[in-house]
Parts: sequence; structure tokens; C-alpha cells
Amino acid sequence: MLASLHFLKQLRAKPNEVTRHVKKFRGSLHGSLAFTGVGHHSDRATILGLLGHTPRSYDKKHADKDLKKLEESHTITQHKDFGPIDFNPETDLVFDFDLGKCDLHPNGMKLVALDKHDNVLHEQVYYSIGGGFIQTEQEFKDSSSSKPAEDPVDVPYPFSTSEEMVNMSLESGMSIANMVWQNEISQRSEVEVTDGINEIWGVMDDCIFRGLSSEGILPGGLKVRRRAMKIHQEMLDERRRGILSPMASSEWLSTYAMAVNEENACGGQVVTAPTNGAAGVVPATLKYYLEHIPDSGVDKVREYFLTASAIGGLIKHKASISGAECGCQAEIGSASAMAAAGLCAVLGGCTKQIENAAEIALEHHLGLTCDPVGGLVQVPCIERNGVGAIKAIGAATLALRGDGDHFVSLDTCIKTMKQTGDDMNSKYKETSLGGLAVNVPNC
Repeated sequence: MLASLHFLKQLRAKPNEVTRHVKKFRGSLHGSLAFTGVGHHSDRATILGLLGHTPRSYDKKHADKDLKKLEESHTITQHKDFGPIDFNPETDLVFDFDLGKCDLHPNGMKLVALDKHDNVLHEQVYYSIGGGFIQTEQEFKDSSSSKPAEDPVDVPYPFSTSEEMVNMSLESGMSIANMVWQNEISQRSEVEVTDGINEIWGVMDDCIFRGLSSEGILPGGLKVRRRAMKIHQEMLDERRRGILSPMASSEWLSTYAMAVNEENACGGQVVTAPTNGAAGVVPATLKYYLEHIPDSGVDKVREYFLTASAIGGLIKHKASISGAECGCQAEIGSASAMAAAGLCAVLGGCTKQIENAAEIALEHHLGLTCDPVGGLVQVPCIERNGVGAIKAIGAATLALRGDGDHFVSLDTCIKTMKQTGDDMNSKYKETSLGGLAVNVPNC
């Protein structure tokens, strides 16, 4: 969706004598975006972006209505600066399974604008590098070379490794969250940062609520039944009757996480945290903290997210958060590390304990493959988010029982995750060509 929106922005920046001749849009999805595109709603998102929908303001009902209109008319009429544009979703967005094309990154796509004679007026190749981040082909080449694509951002507390982060925190006397806060408000106002964090949590919490309030069969053909609502109602009933399950914490966590990823499977609005496939771990852990841990409070939400984002940023910078690059260890593993660090922070953990919590969570996801059955983000993805949240709490509580000193550093764990991902066969990296995806019947 972001790639399509960027494509439209580039097109609008061209001279009027070019834009007024735009009559057709064409697109193609490559690599993992082709192999798992339908299951990941990549085609739907691409088309909705061309229709002008944005992730931030996404409304599923409005989106479904616009898609239905396009399926019937084969014409995009939303852009008055271009005029009517021919686009048939069935034929004009191609799933190209040739791994040799757009091969700089496993998630590649190409968009083209044509005139009525099929002359190319504008084209752009994009790479989805994980977590909602995109790069054009040139930007990706620049970022992969020794020459940076842009000047580094000047912030008061810059760190690119967990060792630097820990040392900077200890030397300054500031928590990880406070350092990240200072970095953020050096680029934008305190109100903007606070509102942004509140908006993120609001979308996450709404997503959990929708997931806990919805039932039925998930789309895609596997006939997977939504379970979060039923389990949640059973647990509420047990609580009302005074029945306390010894496994209650795991059940609540799993249900919150599954609620989010059932919404994701249905094309609902989620927050990439750090990816859509792993979107349930971070919100489920925070929801559990707020709802079930004594003395918790919404005043800790900011600290949770700022700490979690520091860990996610380190992993993205030094390794990857993309399942197509490093398997699910990069998605659920990263999400679990982020949630573990955030939870450890709000429970009073020191800097070294927080780093330890993130390391424990990531270490015990190393080697995890990404092999969704049928290319759908349902099996094993939905349950995997619940397990990732459980591991996050386990990692945080284990770290809090120690003094912060530990054998394996987070930096070492991140480095290992990257090496493991590089060694992993491509069939285990979001292509649905191996593992559970081929050993479990799709019907």
C-alpha cells in the first residue's frame, strides 16, 4: 500500500504533459510477495494503495466497497489529477514467480503507468524490507553500498548496538526509554511523539477488542475458525464463577495475541510491531500488563513502547525483521524480544536486565522458519503470536530474577539470527515452499 502511494506521489510530481496522458496502471509482485501474496493480502494492499487508501486511515468496510466497485468497472476514478485509469485487478496485477526478477530483496514489486498506446510514462521497482518499510530499487542499492542513501539523523543518544545502548544508559544515568524519548523529541515535538504513541496503542487496543468480538471462518480456503472470542468468553465466565486456572496467564496472553492476528488474517487494521505477521505479540503483552498485573497503569505505556522500539530498531539495523530474509525468527523472535524488553522496563527492570530480557526472548526463537500453510497468515502464524507473547513474559520475569549479568549478549544473538537467516534455505523464508506449508494439506 505504501509503495503504491509512493508511486502515485512520484507520478504527480511529473510535468502536467506527462500526468495528463496517464491512462493505465500495471503491476507485478515478485519473490515472496508472489508466492505468499494472496495469503498476505499483498495484492489487495497494492490495489488499495493505487485507489488512495492509506494504512493509517484504513477502514475495511470502505476498502471493500472501493474494491467491489473496481472489480465491476475496471476503472480507477479516485484521482482527478489523472482522470479515469484502466485497471483490471484480475489481469493487471501479475504474480511473477520468477525469483530472478526484482532480485535485490525477496520482497519485490514493480508498478508502471502507461498512456493509451501502452507507452511507459513512469515505472518504479520497490522492495518491502519488513515492518512496513519500503525502498525504491535505487534506495535499496544505496543502502546496501558503503555510501549512505541519506545523512544520518542527529540525535542526542545515538546507538547502533546493544552494548552502546547499555553503556550509554549506565553512563548517562538515563533509562533506555528516556534516551529514546530524547532522541524522538529532538526530531519532533513532545506532543507529536505522545500523540503518536497513544495512537499506536489505540489502534492496537481496538484491534484486540474487534478480535475478541468476532467469530466465524477466516477467508482463504483453509476454513480455519476464529477462536479468540470463544476462548475469551469462556475465561470471563470462569472468572465470574471464581474458577482460577493455573495456566490463566498463558491463556489470556494467547487470546489477546490471537485476536490481533485473526484480525490480520481478515484484512483488518493492525500495527506492524514489528511486522503484520507478528503484530499480536507486543499489544498482547501490554494488554496483559494493564489488565492483569497489580499496580500497572497507562502512564507506563510510553515507557513500554519506547523501550520496545529501541530493541526493534537494533534488530532491524543489524539483522532483519523480515520473514522473507531471515524466516520467522526475524518476525516473532523480534516481536517477542521487543515485548520482553518493554515489559521488563515497566516492571522496574534496570538497563542490563532489559537487555537480558530481549536476548532471552530472541535467543529462543533462533532458527524459526516462516512456512505459512497455503501462503496464508493463519497456520501456524496465529498461534505462534500467542506463544511469542508467552515467551516474552517468561524472558522478562527470568531476567528480573537476575542481576543483569548473563552469558550471551543481545548483540551476539542478533548477529547469530542474521547468520542463521542467511544460511536458511529460501523455501523456509516466507515462500510456502517447505516445512508445514507442504506437509499440511491445504484443504
